[in-house]
Amino acid sequence: MNDIDKQGPEYQQRLEADTIRKVTWRLIPFLMVCYLLALIDRGNIGMASLQMNHDLGLTPKMFGFAGSLFFIAYFIFEVPSNLALQKFGARKWIARIMITWGLASAATAMVQGQNSLFVMRFILGAAEAGFFPGVLLYLTFWIPSAYRARFVAIFMVAVPMASFVGSPLSALLLQIDGFLGLRGWHWLFILEGLPTAVLGVVCLFFLTDRPEQAHWLSAEQRDWLVKRMASERQERKAAPHVSIWKLFRSKEVLGMALVCATASSAGTVLGVWQPQLIKSFGLTIMETGLVNSVPYVIAAILMVWWGRHSDQKRERRWHTVIPLALICGGMLGTFGTASLAPTIVMLTCVLVGAYAFKGPFWALSSSWLSPASAAAGLAGINAASNLVGGGLMVNAYGWIKAETGSHSLALLPVAVLALASITTLLSLSSDARQAARNAAAKAV
Repeated sequence: MNDIDKQGPEYQQRLEADTIRKVTWRLIPFLMVCYLLALIDRGNIGMASLQMNHDLGLTPKMFGFAGSLFFIAYFIFEVPSNLALQKFGARKWIARIMITWGLASAATAMVQGQNSLFVMRFILGAAEAGFFPGVLLYLTFWIPSAYRARFVAIFMVAVPMASFVGSPLSALLLQIDGFLGLRGWHWLFILEGLPTAVLGVVCLFFLTDRPEQAHWLSAEQRDWLVKRMASERQERKAAPHVSIWKLFRSKEVLGMALVCATASSAGTVLGVWQPQLIKSFGLTIMETGLVNSVPYVIAAILMVWWGRHSDQKRERRWHTVIPLALICGGMLGTFGTASLAPTIVMLTCVLVGAYAFKGPFWALSSSWLSPASAAAGLAGINAASNLVGGGLMVNAYGWIKAETGSHSLALLPVAVLALASITTLLSLSSDARQAARNAAAKAV
């Protein structure tokens, strides 16, 4: 028994609280800013389209395909990137990701037509691949499972905040049209991409790979955290290790990828197309940027509360199902709206569901994977969901909108996907509970 174990329960509780607090303030705000920039650089094509599509002669189908290429590249390179993070360490690999995607985003200002835009969106997706699942994996090294849903939710506030901050910012950058002979959308890509590369350099000096190396913790805090995380890894080793190929054939990984695809589709489709949808009501570019930001700030507030509620109740299944139902209801609700205000209400419901989903879902997913399979499993789930959400649904929206002229019909495939995801999640959860009961019976 070490010195920490000899202390009373009050000391143990205080040590745990102090350690978690210090880890939180050291890692979460910085990673949130990194992710915020990732999402701004990924999604600013939506606001840029208000000028860029006309300049480059892009049709809705062309623009949809350009938007989807990011996610196709992301899918191809995400799992290798996450495995590289384990090999080279989070500090070096996250820095590499950020530097290359920041430069790629800024270089998008140089595109001359549809083909060069297609190439740059693919390069951007390849450069950014692995960042999000890499951070999820990184947090499993530092955050005990009892706290994980709330901290994942807090970290992922960057998702809606990217559009809350990015939409008005992008609208302002579009206003400096003509400065130094460049269009507003040129400045948008340059001034939103270069800061990311700079922050990537900062990663090399700020992040710490593992708790064992955390000299910014006291010796007692470091020892407690190392022991706690080692204990959790040991408990999860009861889940058998499987090969990567077998992992991606398992119904759990495939099912969770389908479930995740709904939230990914909802967030990505609206991120790419919502500015054009809102501007169709006759708003100016600046008005579009401001109105576009409103649903995201509401989603940011509610996703933190929902993740905390999931942790307090120690419940993941229904905290994941309910947001999926909200996505479906919001998408279908757009069929009954013909003016701006009710449309914004429905879009807000969709985005609240898409982002409130994330904390409970990723906590649930990580609990179903063994430590040896976590890196590939989390990356695989996220990559497949991005391929469906960004690669397929963004394209589908563009094709349906071009053929029918209806934004509501273009959203319908996501609503159908949400219904399939609810059924899948409930089935997987039921199977997992039955397996746990069988394991407990055998142990007795």
